[in-house]
Amino acid sequence: MTNTVILIQARMTSSRLPGKVLLDLGSQPALAWCVERCKQARSAQRVVVATTTNASDDPVAALCHQRGWEVFRGSEFDVLDRFVQAARWAQADVVVRVTADCPLIDPAEIDRVVEAFFATGVDFAANRLPPPWKRTTPIGLDTEVCHMAALERAWREAAQKFEREHVMPYLYDEPGRFRVHIADWKQDLSHHRWTLDTPEDYQFLREVVQRLGNRMDVRWQDVLALLEAEPQLMQINAGVRHKSGLEHDPRMK
Repeated sequence: MTNTVILIQARMTSSRLPGKVLLDLGSQPALAWCVERCKQARSAQRVVVATTTNASDDPVAALCHQRGWEVFRGSEFDVLDRFVQAARWAQADVVVRVTADCPLIDPAEIDRVVEAFFATGVDFAANRLPPPWKRTTPIGLDTEVCHMAALERAWREAAQKFEREHVMPYLYDEPGRFRVHIADWKQDLSHHRWTLDTPEDYQFLREVVQRLGNRMDVRWQDVLALLEAEPQLMQINAGVRHKSGLEHDPRMK
């Protein structure tokens, strides 16, 4: 059996909203939303939180141990190395990348992308690519999937700082290097921003979660229906600029 492992990227030292992964969201830490929703995905055998060895992430590791979640600690800024080491530790054959700033990540969407990955026989599949590439999926449902062999090759060869920080750009930033499939939606929903990266995002997510009864089992279609009924909610974080996939943290050496 193929060992498909979801690795959730999480750290406390976010540049725009420090400590965001442990902020309260409907009486639970944001990270809990992400982990528990990922654990509902049928297509993966394990879910592992991949955090850093920085002392600032001790609370992340402590929460994982308290909740019984698997956790691996690695490099803070060379996230590609952190992922490879975590994937080796988990003995992954296929790696699913999710970030902890996606508390509304949907297990059915994870399953859709993983199923597309296997069905198309590619090296890498995703439901979005970051700017300057295009996407159709709401920001906050981001799911990337690759074979362990492809991730290992990226780990050996990727030299650009943004490739090391954002983990998987080496798999798609040069056409023809790998076989790539983008699992687009039939309608363009890329203007929706459901991620947690700024104070405005946090305010938006708190409003959404409260209106949906603080239920951790809500589906992404429930969020979409709410926003279609109350479009003014989208104005809360409408002015936030989504980071480019070519950027890297200036603290990275």
